[in-house]
Amino acid sequence: MNADILKGGFTDAPIEAAFAFRQIMNVMAKPGEIRDLSGAVPPVPLSIAAGIVLLTLCDPETPIHLAGEVDCKAVRDWIAFHIGAPVTHKPDAIFAIGSWQALLPLADFPIGTPEYPDRSATLIVECERLAPEGAVLRGPGIKEHSALSLPDTQAFQENASLFPLGLDFFFTAGAQVAALPRTTQVEAN
Repeated sequence: MNADILKGGFTDAPIEAAFAFRQIMNVMAKPGEIRDLSGAVPPVPLSIAAGIVLLTLCDPETPIHLAGEVDCKAVRDWIAFHIGAPVTHKPDAIFAIGSWQALLPLADFPIGTPEYPDRSATLIVECERLAPEGAVLRGPGIKEHSALSLPDTQAFQENASLFPLGLDFFFTAGAQVAALPRTTQVEAN
């Protein structure tokens, strides 16, 4: 076994995972809000925030799709050791991670069914940066409006139109995370 895969997980898992879970749920409850995550250092090319979201929300029964440059031996080995989750193809994914371009087309991911809208994928989009500017966000968890730098406004408008079906999104850059649930209405700025 490669000693490098033993590194990078939570050092005090109960405390760090609980703190990370709270931060992750806060950004999902308040679309457009950007928070910092800490406690783990996954292998490159995963960002700190993306690795922490995976460590916190995934388990051995959570199929993960790796897209683009994150689909590499270091990341696969790290996921196998720290999470135990299977790596899968887009149609079977519960979580997927990669750059926006690597994750396209979004139609390849499950969006749930009318009977089980929760059987959809959550995408972790690795970004160069996150900023509270750009697309205007409205909906549950947002007092009047919020803003977030999104890679493609139209794709998120189309996703919201599928509600109660659709995809949920986390955006990560370095240690920062933001979220966009399917309930959020997105307008171009």
